[in-house]
Amino acid sequence: MPRSVTGRQCALGLFITLVVLVAQLGPALAQAPASTLERIRREGTLRIGYGQTPPFSYRTPDGTVTGYSIDICLRVADDLKRQLGLERLEIVYVRRTAIDRVPLLNEGQYDLECEASTNTQERRRSAAFALGHFFTTTRFVALAKNDLHTIDALKGRSLAVALGTVNIGQVGKLNRDRRLQASVVTAETISDAFDLVTSGRASAFAMDDILLEVMVKATGRPEAYQISSEPVSDVLPYGFMMRRNDTAFHDAVNAALRRIYASPDMGQIYDRWFRAALPGLNLRLDVPMGPQLSAYFASFR
Repeated sequence: MPRSVTGRQCALGLFITLVVLVAQLGPALAQAPASTLERIRREGTLRIGYGQTPPFSYRTPDGTVTGYSIDICLRVADDLKRQLGLERLEIVYVRRTAIDRVPLLNEGQYDLECEASTNTQERRRSAAFALGHFFTTTRFVALAKNDLHTIDALKGRSLAVALGTVNIGQVGKLNRDRRLQASVVTAETISDAFDLVTSGRASAFAMDDILLEVMVKATGRPEAYQISSEPVSDVLPYGFMMRRNDTAFHDAVNAALRRIYASPDMGQIYDRWFRAALPGLNLRLDVPMGPQLSAYFASFR
């Protein structure tokens, strides 16, 4: 004959089940990441992701990490230090590449990417973006002797792109929409992709126009190259990447950026990196601030 189960026995069984579940979930709960601001306050460190992409972020021959994006982010760090009431905030630099920037960010290897990452809808599925700090459009570079300066000139040609960049998707769409029948060649880095053009192994290389200007001027033979007159993409903003679902940190960073952009220093910051000789490099860009970026910064005043 089956035994009857009392309400007291049911309650006891439920309690034991809950205890077991809590014990099993305990380690997972303990490992749940704290907010970035909490960790910064506790450890006194801000981890900044950087790359080798002058003038935005780069390491000089003497080992100094610097650049336009780094300059702004160091000011953000000073603002965060004030917001959190810290006496000291140490900066830890973490090198990232175009390929691993999002995985390293989401693994917690760094907190704020201070580089030249384009803010797109696709990227926002994996990372959050701070207020923009630059505007760019995609163009392509080719050897001047080949006279490739319009999109239609790419028909049947080879077009290089760098892995981990938004340019891959842009070029794929362009190839389909304009029926270019161009062969797309992928390279590990933007430097490798540029070298494909220099060596004649690719007809052109599609990349953010400001970065193409940097690479062309860095050759010392800018007259040997031609950047397309026709853009491949719309104008898009660069933004500092952060982890998603960390609202307190996002708000703190954007509050800092609003104060920085509203200050009279922004013009000087820009000129230091785009109109003067770059520290540690034998390179001067002489790129004036465009009207869109100028109006953008002015909107914060």
